[in-house]
This record gives sequence, structure tokens and C-alpha cells, in this order.
Amino acid sequence: MSILGSIVSTIFGHAAAPTASPQAAPGAPSPAAPKPAAAPASAMPPKPATPVDVAAILDKLAAAHKEKLTWRLSIVDLMVLLNLDSSLTARKALADELHYTGNKNDSATMNIWLHKQVMQKLVDNGGKVPDDLRT
Repeated sequence: MSILGSIVSTIFGHAAAPTASPQAAPGAPSPAAPKPAAAPASAMPPKPATPVDVAAILDKLAAAHKEKLTWRLSIVDLMVLLNLDSSLTARKALADELHYTGNKNDSATMNIWLHKQVMQKLVDNGGKVPDDLRT
């Protein structure tokens, strides 16, 4: 899966975390859940039926994290929070994936651009992101 796909699926996966399901009666056969079709490696996860509150999910993850992470400002902290590789190599790969045309050796500028692009891609794929994180 692409790096962006991993970011989106990790965040949206927290929104779709299963809640307690009713137990089948003892001795009753359990229904078999259909297996989802395999998606291509670069595919994005499907859009959720209802908008996903990205900030609420990430704030909750950040509150439970052992380090103080500023995911609202930092692409590195966002990736760390999601347990993804946040190395410069991974961020350059994400920049390539998102068609960054700037100088990838100017990591500060690239990181700011990446963060804004990721927030916008989350919106484009069914996420609800505060306006100040998209611009």
C-alpha cells in the first residue's frame, strides 16, 4: 500500500474500530464474515459512508501516546503517531507519491507542504479536518 494509503487507512481504521457485537447463542452456528476483496497495492481505502473526524481520532491517539507529539504541525509527528516510518527517506517517498516539485533536500519546506497535502487528501477521501490544517 502507498504511504498515503497507509496514513488514510490507519486513521479511518480507528474510526471504524468494531464495537462490541452481540454474542451468538451457545451452540448456534456463527455466521461467516465475507472476506473483502484484495485491493491493489497502491489503492486508497474506500471512502467511509460518513465523514471521519480526523482531529478527534488523532487527538485521542496523541493523548494515549507516551511522547508529546504535535501532529497538527508536523508530518513527522503525524507519522510517528500512526506508527509509520517517518524517516527522511519515507517522507521523500511520500513527496514523490504526492508529486512534490520542490527541493526535497529542503526538508523543512517539504515537510510543511506534505502536512498540508496529507490533510487535504484526508478531506478528499472522507475525512473531516479543521480548516486551519488544510491551508
